[in-house]
Amino acid sequence: MAKILIAGGGIGGLATALSVSRQGHEVVVLEARDSFTELGAGIQLGPNAFNALDQLGVGEEVRERAVHIDELRFMDGTTSEHVASMPLTGAYRERFGNPYAVVHRIDVYAPLLDACRESDAIELRTGCQLLSYRQDATGVTAVLASGEEVEGSALIGADGINSFVRKQLVGDGFPQVSGHTIYRSVIPMEKVPEELRWNTVTLWAGPKWHFVHYPIGSGKYFNLAATRDDGATEAVIGKSVEKDFVLEEFPMLGEIPRQLLELGEDWKAWVLCDRDPIDTWTDGRVVLVGDAAHPMLQYAAQGACQAIEDAVVLGQLIGQCELDFAERFQTFNAERRERTGAIQLVAREMGKQLYHPVGDAAKARNEMLAGFTAEQLHDKVEWLHGAKVFAKSEQTSDSPAMA
Repeated sequence: MAKILIAGGGIGGLATALSVSRQGHEVVVLEARDSFTELGAGIQLGPNAFNALDQLGVGEEVRERAVHIDELRFMDGTTSEHVASMPLTGAYRERFGNPYAVVHRIDVYAPLLDACRESDAIELRTGCQLLSYRQDATGVTAVLASGEEVEGSALIGADGINSFVRKQLVGDGFPQVSGHTIYRSVIPMEKVPEELRWNTVTLWAGPKWHFVHYPIGSGKYFNLAATRDDGATEAVIGKSVEKDFVLEEFPMLGEIPRQLLELGEDWKAWVLCDRDPIDTWTDGRVVLVGDAAHPMLQYAAQGACQAIEDAVVLGQLIGQCELDFAERFQTFNAERRERTGAIQLVAREMGKQLYHPVGDAAKARNEMLAGFTAEQLHDKVEWLHGAKVFAKSEQTSDSPAMA
């Protein structure tokens, strides 16, 4: 079997390592940081993510750590009025075969990391920042910042939105700044009034801002994420900000969301970025996955889900291949780019049309959402949440079309 290099040891990189190693290959994960860990706070996992995690053998471990949510709740952030809810129990779970859940990122990462450490076929290396690669007819060489060169039969770039592999493969410059700043805080659940400890993902929408919260850490913590459409022009990653500044950024908050936002402590800010969908993620024996291939805004809650889907499909397509990696990678690219590209664009549109309208546009949005039945809302998300196979050619005639 072949030796396959993976640049990046995040959720996508570890999921891909598991998937590829299960085909009998030797895998070397090259992580730039000094340890294998996952930064960030809460993320949402649709049933499609659990379908993929099950195929990687870690679905049950993630379910045990996750909070299984009862509904997605959309609220008017200025009036505190309920607009619409999508139930996530009963008919939803029966239809899609898995729960909708929220987790701390580490609750997905840790089971993947444990499974990789248990595998004799996976070598996990830290302090290995990949700067470039070169390849010939027989293999790929990863060139590290230390000057070391690591050789393999193929290279998978899972090194995130600022991927060095993508820089060489695509050469499309810096990510696109969305103009939206998100402020995140995680607090102990005991600080939240009991009457507001809803088992929901709740979104409060206001003029050019929205505020999301939900339980994580098996219900021990409360995740707050407030986003402002502020026209930010430069990327910011995890900058500490004062609580008073965050509160000032969200004017016209209704009484309940204001009460919840005031609970936040140790706020950190990120300016959200993504990239345009592209047609080609491959260069001979080199391929991109996850955020390196198709970084997306958070608004469809599918970034991690799509990275895990990528891992499953890529492992299946590589199979026990020893020679024709370029062909297999091109097939992977063709199988995945339509679905992931559609999600990238939908996520952008949700930020513009669904979460941040002002005035009459916001009223029209509320009326539209309030008019949907639960079944109609489930229909709307079926193409995302209902996926059980993640490659275009595996979809049956009954599978939902891309929206």
